Amino acid sequence: MRSFFCTILILGVSLNICSQGHPGKEYNIKRLVVGEDLTYVVKYAFFRLGEVRFKIVEKTKIRNTPVYKTLAYLDSYPDLPFVSIHQVYESYIDTTFYPLKFSARIFGEDTIFVKYNFIDDSKIEMQKGELGNSHLWLDSTAFFDKRFQDGLSILFYAMMNQGKDTTLYVPCFVNEKEELTKINFFSEIEPVSIDSVDYQIDCLRLDGETGFVSVYGLTGYFEGWFSNDSFSIPIFAKMHVLIGSVTLELINWNKNLWNPPSYKN
Repeated sequence: MRSFFCTILILGVSLNICSQGHPGKEYNIKRLVVGEDLTYVVKYAFFRLGEVRFKIVEKTKIRNTPVYKTLAYLDSYPDLPFVSIHQVYESYIDTTFYPLKFSARIFGEDTIFVKYNFIDDSKIEMQKGELGNSHLWLDSTAFFDKRFQDGLSILFYAMMNQGKDTTLYVPCFVNEKEELTKINFFSEIEPVSIDSVDYQIDCLRLDGETGFVSVYGLTGYFEGWFSNDSFSIPIFAKMHVLIGSVTLELINWNKNLWNPPSYKN
């Protein structure tokens, strides 16, 4: 499956750790919050390609394990020539920020579906096929001795590990095979400006590299800036594509739940 989110992973480890704020401040305890609703515009140079939306919709259970149900929507704009992309991703993430279940629907002339069930650190049950006629192309189980991130859970995994100087090599399961993503986390605070806010936002940065190619030709090096608070919201990201670079910028969020922290020197 050509998962867009496995390369914007990255806008965006495993433990619910603390992230350092300004010197003298208390540590910000990272947390996932039901009701989080974030929308980003995707740009290539001066062209607006589409939008990405992330949501945490509920806390529930899978196999008696508490999980957060997360959703992501990827939609190209109607006037974008030659390309029409409409995809929905769903990941159920446990309290250590690993997925127990993942699914995707890729809408088109023939709507494709993908499903992964992550069973502990031992196996992944996979299904892939056409949604309309329930035709299965793949119905198989792969056996491993490790846990993986999927194309959506990797974002929240990165969010929860911001704020310390370290490098992580994160196993990801994408396109029905194992991939590895390198992520460098930094504790230095940086100001970031976006169009939707009239002040500079207090942020922490990460960068990294991935070797696989996804939608829009996304591959290779990436950078992301996250809010320096307990929510660790992705604010802005730069990613390499085959023909240049694209950016993602936060344009809408649940203002009753969170607002960007102001940068102070």
